[in-house]
Amino acid sequence: MTGTTPDAGTSVMPCEHRDAARLLAAEAAHARAGSGRLVLLRGATGTGRTTVLEAAAEDAAAHGMRVLRARCSPRDQAVPYAAVQQLLGPAPEFADIAIDGDERASAARLGRVLRSYADRAPLLIAVDDVHLADAASHRWLVEAARHVDRLRILLVVTERSQYDIEPSEPGLTHTLSPALVRTHTLAPLTAKSAAGLVRSVRADAPGPWVDDCVRAGAGNPLLLRALLDDLGAGRHPKVPETSAALYPGAYPAAVSWWLECAGPATGEVARILAALDEGWAGDPPAALPADRTAPAPADELAVLIAELAGADPARVAGWLTAMTGLGVLRPDPDGRPRYAHPLLRDAVLTGVPAARRRAAHAAAAETMQRHGGSPDTVARQLLLADPVGAPWTSAVLQEAASLALRDGRADDAVAFLRRVLEEPLPDGRRQRLLTELGSLEYRRTSSAGIPRLSEALRLSGAPQDTMRAAVALGTALAGRGRTVAAVDVLRTVEDELTDRPQLVRTLQTASVLLAEQDQSVRQDVYRWLRDAAEDSPELVGTAGQALVVRHAATAGLISAAEAMRRLRGLLAQPADPLTEPFLLGTAAAVAQWADDLPEAERLVERGLVGQRPDLLHPMLDALTNVRADILSARGEHGRLLTEAWARDWARSTPSNGHATILLALLATGQEARALRLADGFDLRSAPDSWELNRFLYARGVLRAAGGDPAGALHDFLECGRRQSAREVVSPVVTPWRSAAAECRLALGRPREAIALAEEELRLARVWNTPRTVGRSLRVLASATGGRRGLELAQEAVGLLRDAPEGTETELVPALIAQGRALTAAGERRRARGCLREAAERAERLGATRLRALAEGALGESGARRTAPARTGSGSLTNSERRIAELAADGRTNTEIADLLHLARRTVETHLTSSYRKLGIQRRGQLPRTLGRGQRP
Repeated sequence: MTGTTPDAGTSVMPCEHRDAARLLAAEAAHARAGSGRLVLLRGATGTGRTTVLEAAAEDAAAHGMRVLRARCSPRDQAVPYAAVQQLLGPAPEFADIAIDGDERASAARLGRVLRSYADRAPLLIAVDDVHLADAASHRWLVEAARHVDRLRILLVVTERSQYDIEPSEPGLTHTLSPALVRTHTLAPLTAKSAAGLVRSVRADAPGPWVDDCVRAGAGNPLLLRALLDDLGAGRHPKVPETSAALYPGAYPAAVSWWLECAGPATGEVARILAALDEGWAGDPPAALPADRTAPAPADELAVLIAELAGADPARVAGWLTAMTGLGVLRPDPDGRPRYAHPLLRDAVLTGVPAARRRAAHAAAAETMQRHGGSPDTVARQLLLADPVGAPWTSAVLQEAASLALRDGRADDAVAFLRRVLEEPLPDGRRQRLLTELGSLEYRRTSSAGIPRLSEALRLSGAPQDTMRAAVALGTALAGRGRTVAAVDVLRTVEDELTDRPQLVRTLQTASVLLAEQDQSVRQDVYRWLRDAAEDSPELVGTAGQALVVRHAATAGLISAAEAMRRLRGLLAQPADPLTEPFLLGTAAAVAQWADDLPEAERLVERGLVGQRPDLLHPMLDALTNVRADILSARGEHGRLLTEAWARDWARSTPSNGHATILLALLATGQEARALRLADGFDLRSAPDSWELNRFLYARGVLRAAGGDPAGALHDFLECGRRQSAREVVSPVVTPWRSAAAECRLALGRPREAIALAEEELRLARVWNTPRTVGRSLRVLASATGGRRGLELAQEAVGLLRDAPEGTETELVPALIAQGRALTAAGERRRARGCLREAAERAERLGATRLRALAEGALGESGARRTAPARTGSGSLTNSERRIAELAADGRTNTEIADLLHLARRTVETHLTSSYRKLGIQRRGQLPRTLGRGQRP
């Protein structure tokens, strides 16, 4: 026999099988030479023992050996010598041998005849599944093994070797000397071998499909081949996660057989683990750990499973470790052993009735609760169980929901709270739960939000809970454009709580804020508010008085200095916890209009601390809007576009968030994206609200920048008409007059442009902040022209140079206007200085459009074209590089500020500029971009 023959016959085998086949071929050669041996081929169920044994038998026959085969099974265990008769039955030489009741004599006769036959030709005796052999055959094989070393006989037996919950009987060789036995254990398929097997069936299969097959096959050739049979020739572009999707069902049948071989106790443990696995978050890990061992948390899991299954915890722990070693289980990031693929888990549960599965989840949840399991893991089991009816279930589910919200997992929180509703609850608790759930569902754009909140309001509960439900429902209704209904809800509840002045004041304040969404309602509500604040300030409280100040600011009746003086006085008074959010949000908005951005930011942060994600409140959106306006005013467009509250993209109606995003996209040169966003709304069906007016203004700016002054003018005038009808005349919110003036000028109508610009300047001087006055002066300068226009432009630049932090977005356009005026006046050298400064400031802000305007004006002044903005790490200034390197090393903004003796805002500004120059969006990208993580 040549040494290459086995390779030729086993080339299609996985390497784990080829090693065994080579061993058997070598032992067969020794047997033919007169030196027999017993070879024990061990392996877990489905690892290919039979396949290897059959291949060895074919190879032995090809080399002139006589082959005797037997396959043992449980049904023959009661028949003495059943396995031996399988071996000898097909051979005529053994047909007349009598097997009687004298086992010793029968065994001796069989042995003599076998030796005689081996003298004539080499013999291979192949016994499959010897662990299932009848007792008499088992003893005869043991005795035969003691003598084959002197005969031309190779005795090959396969034996199941797998860790089960019930310990197995001693194996065939436990009484034999190791010198008489050659043992080989078939290992589970490696990922590489399994992938090769998959590609031998589907060579063109995509990588993820192959990986899924490998995981579902769990290192087991039997399961993998059955899966490939079910998947067929491309019938499934994705490996399914449920057995119901497979046809004809070879895979679940193979898994069922695998469990049956392991015994009922192991099957029960396997199914309990599968039920637990269903309730765990996320998918099993895609990568197998290098050591293939179960982490420490498996011990805790073993105790739980053992209690549920009535098994020995030590045996369960051993089984978990063994199955992890085989590849059936894989530890997840939390250290829990889980089935390697959802399809495998589902197949384990095939045939288990749904009621039994739900009961198993309930029992698991109760046992976890008793053992101190985390609320999240217990709650996930309860999601899959029927209502339990015990008090602890609702408490655990609500605690899990709170933790999920804290971690930003709103979808999980909603699922947990929905499950709480299935448990018996008193009305008061159910009202609170419905308010929280309805608030979350509304924020997740679910249609169930408003019905849930309506149901909450119908239940009887504590007055404060009823008030919260009313405010949440009113906020949701107003957000859907139903402002009149929202205010009616609040007024109805207000009438029911007349003996609770604090709650009534909160409801009234919320009504005022929600009324901002509707012009007609707003006028009535503010009329009442102004009268009440004048006659009985204590009736409306500090929050109501703050809203009166804000109304005066937007109506052009008060200066910024006076508004802030009044608000600081209100903020200094003792706070009412229920209305304080309204006070903080209102004061933050006015502070932002007053160019006091640091104060506005502090107020926003204070206000957001008191907001709950599971409780709809009108001030949450208000505070978020102020935060967006602060970033827009500072020119932090990149941060504005990446902040989490850019969720406004998903809203179906135009909002203030959409307006700020539009302006940020335009400022950063992303005009195409801005146009797609603007064109995505049908304004004819949009609610008549202040947010629509802000969006009209932003769309007008976009149209003007795109060379459509007529379309832009239409948007600006419509915005102005709507704002004026709402008694919002100050340019502090939407400077539509100056924007419209620029359009009039572009359309060749300077007189009308001047009239609009002068009117805005008059109103701006009432409010009297650098941003509003500087903008009005700039536009009036462009419309006026000549020496007077130059003087106005210089006044705007001077005012904005001395302005507080955060007005640079207005200084750059003012410098451009001054540069153009100087060019027109023939002062080209001075003009170039202004315009170069404008271009540099625009570059620092990342304001692509403003930089382009400055460069265009420089060209008109006769200056040579400026160098394009540098990008990459070489473009960073020394300060930017130092801060970026510290951030790349893992330091926080606060730590960097302390280390370099800078303001935190300065650090943030430098990092924003660095991100833009480096073309990145996240802090985690800094090390790679700066080359910090690269090895030589």
